Amino acid sequence: MTERIEIDVDGLTVVATRGTSVASALLDAGVTAFRLSPDGSARAPLCGMGVCYECRVTIDDVPHQRACMRTVEPGMRIDTGAGE
Repeated sequence: MTERIEIDVDGLTVVATRGTSVASALLDAGVTAFRLSPDGSARAPLCGMGVCYECRVTIDDVPHQRACMRTVEPGMRIDTGAGE
């Protein structure tokens, strides 16, 4: 049986499956913008393996974390900075 955990995404509680990547959990929750580029356009995962850096988010107050390279943990706080 898969264990469901709660994480905080931009101030909202999201239920995710333990062991999934932060990127997968955000996409499953309907988050489409992980960050904004300098011109204001939405950015989201592209490669899914840590190469492109398009999935950067702030995790537990540490900025520029690659969401595709981190697994969710109970109580994790994620800030996309994208306003979703």
